[in-house]
Order: sequence, then C-alpha cells, then structure tokens
Amino acid sequence: MAKILVKQVTSKINCPLTQKRTLEALGLRKMGQVVEHDASPAILGMVNKVKHLVSVEEAK
Repeated sequence: MAKILVKQVTSKINCPLTQKRTLEALGLRKMGQVVEHDASPAILGMVNKVKHLVSVEEAK
C-alpha cells in the first residue's frame, strides 16, 4: 500500500472541535510535525476533512 506524509502547516486555533480531534487522530499535535500513514480510505477521508490545515505528499 502507498504511504503518504502528512504535515500540519496551519494552526488549529479557531477550528471546530471535530477538526481538532481529526488532527489528533492523525497523530499531529504541533505545527510543522510530519507523520507517515498508509494511504487507506479512512486516512484519506480524515486528511480530506482537514485539507486546509495540512499538506500531503507521497512518501518515497
């Protein structure tokens, strides 16, 4: 399965609670933090929910 790198690039201040919890579920606690995940439908759905707060690229 393909891997993706998810990086938080925007603060979660003033975001709805559901988006804050989605970031935490992805493993993102701080701005600038990068986590690696499988590109499963569940993970891609979570990334889509917070797409304005994160950047995504394919892991090499």
